[in-house]
Amino acid sequence: MTKIPSLHPINRAWLLDGPLSPQVPAYISRLKRGRYAATTAGRYLAAVAHFAHWMSMSHMPVHVLDDDCIDFFLRFHLACCDCPSPALRTPRDLHAALVALLAILRERHVIAELASPAGPIADELRRYDAHMHDARGLATGTRRGRLRIIERLLLSKFTGRSVLIGKLLPKDVRHFIVAQTESRNTTSNAITIASALRAYLRYRASCGDAVQPLLAVISSPAHWSLASLPRSLKPEELERLLNSFTAALPSPRRGYAVVRLALDLGLRSIEINRLQLDDIDWRMGTVTLKRTKSRRQDILPLPTATGKALEAYVRHERPQTSNRSLFVRRHAPYDQPIGVDAIRRVVRDAYARVGIAHGRTHALRHTLACQLVERGSSIKEVADVLRHRSLNTSLIYAKLDQGALVGVALPWPGSLA
Repeated sequence: MTKIPSLHPINRAWLLDGPLSPQVPAYISRLKRGRYAATTAGRYLAAVAHFAHWMSMSHMPVHVLDDDCIDFFLRFHLACCDCPSPALRTPRDLHAALVALLAILRERHVIAELASPAGPIADELRRYDAHMHDARGLATGTRRGRLRIIERLLLSKFTGRSVLIGKLLPKDVRHFIVAQTESRNTTSNAITIASALRAYLRYRASCGDAVQPLLAVISSPAHWSLASLPRSLKPEELERLLNSFTAALPSPRRGYAVVRLALDLGLRSIEINRLQLDDIDWRMGTVTLKRTKSRRQDILPLPTATGKALEAYVRHERPQTSNRSLFVRRHAPYDQPIGVDAIRRVVRDAYARVGIAHGRTHALRHTLACQLVERGSSIKEVADVLRHRSLNTSLIYAKLDQGALVGVALPWPGSLA
């Protein structure tokens, strides 16, 4: 503990004399492995000390700790906390520190591991997940989102019982949809729920269940395919965006390289996040994409501007680390890749700096596609560059080719044309 000089004596006493004292050495070792700064380590230890003090006051043994205990501490204790002044009360630091504490307790078998799903519902979800993976080729995130919705549906009807879809009535599905949309009443949520339910019921139909009455009660808000225009950046917006990565930013070269990958190659955020140093062939000028959305390996040419941006980041800004991920963390815990949310945040922050009213990195993919159409590329070529599995996905860009559309447009009734 003497290696954390910023720790207040009262916090130190809470740690060493409280119920978490046997776990303190393991927690400090975790902080050292992550190469946390001394000030950050001090805040995290102060957070654990505050939690240990609350446990002592509540007479709570260590073996009962779980996520609900942390949630109760953050939501209810902090609201009326009257612990002595050294107690850390910053929710963000407390949450991060206590999540790490639970991980250590599980590693050391002090508390139980997160329970794996069990029972008939869990078995049904595993079978459906295997179907989505093997037969449909859906990405992990898509499968996870659908499983959450289907799990709630099955729990509402079959808790503690075998899953018999024949026992599921149209009114059950209708009431479930109403309950789910009331909790988050947005068009996108309604579309997501309806799509997940239809996909699951079609899977059950392939298993021999009669699901037509259930499918009949599932409706979605009106949403016409290809009804809108793709939201792309204008040339002047694009210039401002690329020029916004100045030396005043914490990681300008990393941010610039991320934007160039999305803009020049049309990479998705998750594809940028998964890039490894070994995926770049500097001699041949190519980038290899592995584990893509289409579940295949793609080799793309590396444009000169993109290659220079990546070189500048790797040579002058990428932290020293043994991790082979292209983009790695600048702050503790070190030696880890940055998350996909960090990739998206880089682009969103750049939008905000230059006053562009966009919130998604996907706008850069749209911008690339629009540039290709303006230069005379066909929709098939756009689909190839964006790596769309279906040509229908790329048809939205056909509406950008105004010259071709003029040739097929009919005259307005009553006009001279």
